[in-house]
Amino acid sequence: MAYGPSSLVTRRIAGALETSLKRAYGRFSVSPEKYLHELRRGHGLPLNSYRDVFTLHPAVLDHVAERTISGARRLAIVEGASFGLGGVFTLLPDVSLLGLITFRLIQKLALIYGFEYSTEEERVELWLATASAAGVDLGRDWVKRQVIERFAARIAEKAGSELAEKLAAGAVPVLSAGLGGVLNAFFITGWGGRARAYFRDKHFDWRGSRELGMGSGE
Repeated sequence: MAYGPSSLVTRRIAGALETSLKRAYGRFSVSPEKYLHELRRGHGLPLNSYRDVFTLHPAVLDHVAERTISGARRLAIVEGASFGLGGVFTLLPDVSLLGLITFRLIQKLALIYGFEYSTEEERVELWLATASAAGVDLGRDWVKRQVIERFAARIAEKAGSELAEKLAAGAVPVLSAGLGGVLNAFFITGWGGRARAYFRDKHFDWRGSRELGMGSGE
């Protein structure tokens, strides 16, 4: 792995983020069944299953996605401001929680646009979206050949370098609270926006192929 000047700190950040990604994928994963209920009750979407997502106007889904990103951003700001009070001493817990918030956000965005992650192919899409959000170029075939630990490590390595700049905030505990929240907000906005674009494109691809199939059957 290649790291910058603060290699030890960057490595520790990447390690904390890698652990949080694995936890968010496993123990703390978003339940599709529970989230379907939330989409119905909290957002008023007329859904009996995630297949019904493809019958809704895309603007409706975009609105829900934006609200979901905004909610995650607010949570990340509060988390960053709270842990930022401790400066560098609370940096790693901050990163761990930020990783959980981010990956759960990506899972929710997948569900909003109609993609569950119950099959192997759907899980591949989930990690490809996470890699896309991180700016990591991982091919589908590469992901299929790897275990979770491998591509979680690749994504965490990239994100670790990005999050290393939080040290500038952590150096001064009094100022780090506000700056930590701002950095977390930028992180969620960037990753959430890229993941949203990934699933939105997939949604339109699937919708287009479905309409083409229906047209050829008539």
